[in-house]
Amino acid sequence: MKIKILKQNCLKNIQNVQNVISSRSSLPILSNILIEAEKNNRVTLIATDLDIGILSTFETEVEEEGSITIPAKRFSDIIKELPDEDILISTMKNNSMSIKCSKSFFKIIGLPKEDFPKLPTFKEEPSVTIKQAVLKKMLGLTHFSMSHDDTRYVLNGASFLFKNNKLIIVATDGKRLSFVKEAIEKDGVNKTIIVPSKTVYELSRILEEEGDVKIIFSENQVKFELKNITIISRLIEGDFPNYEQVIPKEAQEKVIVNRDMFLLGIKRAALLTTQDSQSVKLDILKNKIVVSKSSPNIGEAREEIDTTYQGAEISVGFNPDYIIDVLKVIPKDEIELEITAPDKPAVIRIEDRFLYLVLPMQYI
Repeated sequence: MKIKILKQNCLKNIQNVQNVISSRSSLPILSNILIEAEKNNRVTLIATDLDIGILSTFETEVEEEGSITIPAKRFSDIIKELPDEDILISTMKNNSMSIKCSKSFFKIIGLPKEDFPKLPTFKEEPSVTIKQAVLKKMLGLTHFSMSHDDTRYVLNGASFLFKNNKLIIVATDGKRLSFVKEAIEKDGVNKTIIVPSKTVYELSRILEEEGDVKIIFSENQVKFELKNITIISRLIEGDFPNYEQVIPKEAQEKVIVNRDMFLLGIKRAALLTTQDSQSVKLDILKNKIVVSKSSPNIGEAREEIDTTYQGAEISVGFNPDYIIDVLKVIPKDEIELEITAPDKPAVIRIEDRFLYLVLPMQYI
């Protein structure tokens, strides 16, 4: 293999795939990137942790085709430190690679392509094509609600429901739930899958504002095809909770509050939370919310925020992080907050397209 490539182009494609590599793997080959060069001036970088694989394909000058696997971190670190010029990468005997740039030279030892795990192949499977910007927005409104608790593994991802020309994404950790729905082009696919959290994070990072993404399904795998990046992921097996059962009816009285003011008030009160006292208190009063936090031996915070509200007065505690997460991503200047009782969940809705539900916690 012999290729010539600009530093920034090489570095960009390394970064496209590098995140999936696990530093805790007991298999040395999983710390490597597979580099494949073809005669048609196409080079593909591939990385996998056996659950998720990412391929990044780009065009550059290929003088000789070939392949090799190289330690990802070392390869990336070397490329970062080279001058901003053309880099000549060549394979040598005994699975070694030479890297030349200006007056710099490196030789690093790799492993043969044959040792690298083969990624699943997809034949004529059902598929859906949607706008990258749409999927990116949907994941941005839901990903923070995914669980990281291994005892409830089915929640360690997001549920994708394709039905009636709509895509619904739901994520929950048992204490909060995010729901978002968008219309997609006619596809004829009715399918529900649970995409692991690591795949969701990688998708969120890679998706752009332009172009399409093609989603291809197999029995226990899913493939996301972008312009020059492909993500192949195992799916989480099991039954995702029935989210419709926990969504309350829309409240008659709603607290209408400025999103930015509410976000800042919660952030300020959260400064006095501790490991033993994590909740902040919301006093819902006529036309105002009082956000407060009092921690023994630390201090006290209190802030009034103007609202539009004429319902019953309610005092309730919440984990501030659960409120902050959603307020940071809601694309509205004003939100309608539904709080009906101290022991009932708070709900934020945007028409019938988005819903966020969070359970209260004891204020201590």
